[in-house]
Amino acid sequence: MGEARRRSEQGLKPRGKKNSSNQSPRIVSWFPVTQAQRDQFIQLSIRTGWIGIAALVVLWIVVRFIGPAAGWWVPADI
Repeated sequence: MGEARRRSEQGLKPRGKKNSSNQSPRIVSWFPVTQAQRDQFIQLSIRTGWIGIAALVVLWIVVRFIGPAAGWWVPADI
């Protein structure tokens, strides 16, 4: 027997929805993005920005120092 049928036969009111206190409110009522999702996106974009900066530094080191030292190419300013 289903929970709803059992409760109605016993004269109990329908079971309420689960507490939504752990859900973050939306930024704007018509836009389906919550404040928690916004914060996650900001953290992700900061992390990927730092990864991009690190990749650029590694690329610069390879082009400027490792490549010429290994004889792969000769820099134009030498």
